[in-house]
Amino acid sequence: MSLIKSFKPCHITTLRTTIQALFTLFCLYFGWQFYQFYLWCLGERASFVPRPAAVEAFLPISGLVNLKQLIITGVYDPIHPASLTIFMAVLLIALLLRKGFCGWICPVGFTSNLVEKLAQRLGLLYRLPDWLSYPLLSLKYLLLGFFFYIIVIKMSMAAIEQFSKTPYNIASDAKMLLFFLQPTTTTLWVMGFLVLVSFFSRNFWCRFLCPYGALLGILALASPLRINRDAEKCIDCQKCTKICPASITVASKKNILSPDCIGCGECIGVCPKEDCLSLQIWGGTKIPFLILPLAMLLILFAFYGWAVFTGHWQSQVPLPVLKQYFQMAAELGHP
Repeated sequence: MSLIKSFKPCHITTLRTTIQALFTLFCLYFGWQFYQFYLWCLGERASFVPRPAAVEAFLPISGLVNLKQLIITGVYDPIHPASLTIFMAVLLIALLLRKGFCGWICPVGFTSNLVEKLAQRLGLLYRLPDWLSYPLLSLKYLLLGFFFYIIVIKMSMAAIEQFSKTPYNIASDAKMLLFFLQPTTTTLWVMGFLVLVSFFSRNFWCRFLCPYGALLGILALASPLRINRDAEKCIDCQKCTKICPASITVASKKNILSPDCIGCGECIGVCPKEDCLSLQIWGGTKIPFLILPLAMLLILFAFYGWAVFTGHWQSQVPLPVLKQYFQMAAELGHP
């Protein structure tokens, strides 16, 4: 407890960058391990490498489908159980701790932060005017609405059960791998555009296009946590607004309730006035900011431990079946 109380806000950026970097390195590690498993399935690697279940973190659509199935039938998907486990953990983090996943874990967010820092050094970043920013912010909600309509409203349980048994669904993680290994010309153009535009508009994908972030932002509106600004202590230096990854005008608000707030705490870390910006819960009680990332990590690893202990982490698809469908992955089309 003394560590939590003694933690200084000026160290928030360092802590956040460290946690993001560690999760990104972990993603690269299990991505490489998954690639080795894929090569084994193709017969291009002699020694067996276990399939890392954590790769299903990159299947959030599967997580949404499986969550609907769990709610309606009580069946925990045996094909991609880690996807559902991670998805539920991230949703709970958003409900309790704002968009902590976006601000502290997501490797795409970390990459965007690196591009942002490089763009700042090059003097390329440009703050979009409100008349352009607000319409662009709606794009991610439109994408979220599309997926919500197709899966939550339109897709019947019979369709879900039928889809879950298709070779395409079983090999969806292999399809995801091939998306990066064998990108189409269109994919390269789109990804190139997103990287390029991110040098001029900070966190372009995260702010304007990510439907996952849009969902978490909506859930975060119910979070008991928010950043509070004490107007009497504020010296209007605008440092909080300038550093905000979501481009929120922190210096003009009393409470940061925006669904775009990722709970990163960068504004608190850069503020020169002690207690001018603080993390608070409902009722106005201030709490040490370190509680947010610690609670987030606790939730994530608690879900992981529970899933491993209860058998809801590793896929139940027999290895020979996985091997067969992985060999077919390149030719599999969406049913």
